[in-house]
Amino acid sequence: MANTDLNPQKGLQGTSPLYNMGTSPNTRTAVSQKVRILTPAYGTSSALFQMGVLYNFAPTESRTVEEVRSIGFGDTVAELVPGNTDHATANVERALLYLSNMWQATGYAAGVDGPVRSLRHHKWPFDVEEQLVFSSLADNDINPGSPPSGFSGGSGNYNGGAKGIAYPTVTEGAGSSSGSHTALITMYEACWWGSWSRTYNRDTAIISESGDIHITDMHDFSSIYGEFLATGNDPTIGQLGSIRYGSTIAGGGGLT
Repeated sequence: MANTDLNPQKGLQGTSPLYNMGTSPNTRTAVSQKVRILTPAYGTSSALFQMGVLYNFAPTESRTVEEVRSIGFGDTVAELVPGNTDHATANVERALLYLSNMWQATGYAAGVDGPVRSLRHHKWPFDVEEQLVFSSLADNDINPGSPPSGFSGGSGNYNGGAKGIAYPTVTEGAGSSSGSHTALITMYEACWWGSWSRTYNRDTAIISESGDIHITDMHDFSSIYGEFLATGNDPTIGQLGSIRYGSTIAGGGGLT
């Protein structure tokens, strides 16, 4: 019998009713019902698939910022200097399915598909794609039309991280066509599981798994990163930012 909980096709990792998608409210406020988290599924190499059955996905990133002070100039901060950014992490919580666990849902041969039972069995990393899917209201604001359709930024452009994604037709009839929404895409590259836990609780019937992902790099799916990446607040191209940094550029001078 086919494993409906791990049967990758049409962008989903399974075909059981647990993976059925419904409608979401159309608001300008981002809602979690429309967010899609895509990862590898064990048994296929064609694409990333929507992980599904997620309770929680919480990426986080931090870096140190050091103060520059000087003897004899009082209790002032001359400048704040950002240090090296720590690698990003993400906490993930997912419902345990009999036929598909969290490791199978990120590409490893676990559960009914293989021997992975421990972090030490993970020999290769995986990628995660986050799609923040727009509502029809937001689509119409960014790309007016009738009906609103998904907007795709050009590859290499500043808005290249926005891509139009198509949905299948669900209603037959004259003029029916597949719908499209804009998705703001964030790629989390070369991820490793750093921790994993599973709790069996007498008060809760549902068994869930949780773990922390360590992320090598994050990017917007399109840009080539480097010294002259246009990220905003750059006074050399006339953008507003900080008075302290902009005044030296506008005045054309350094120290006198």
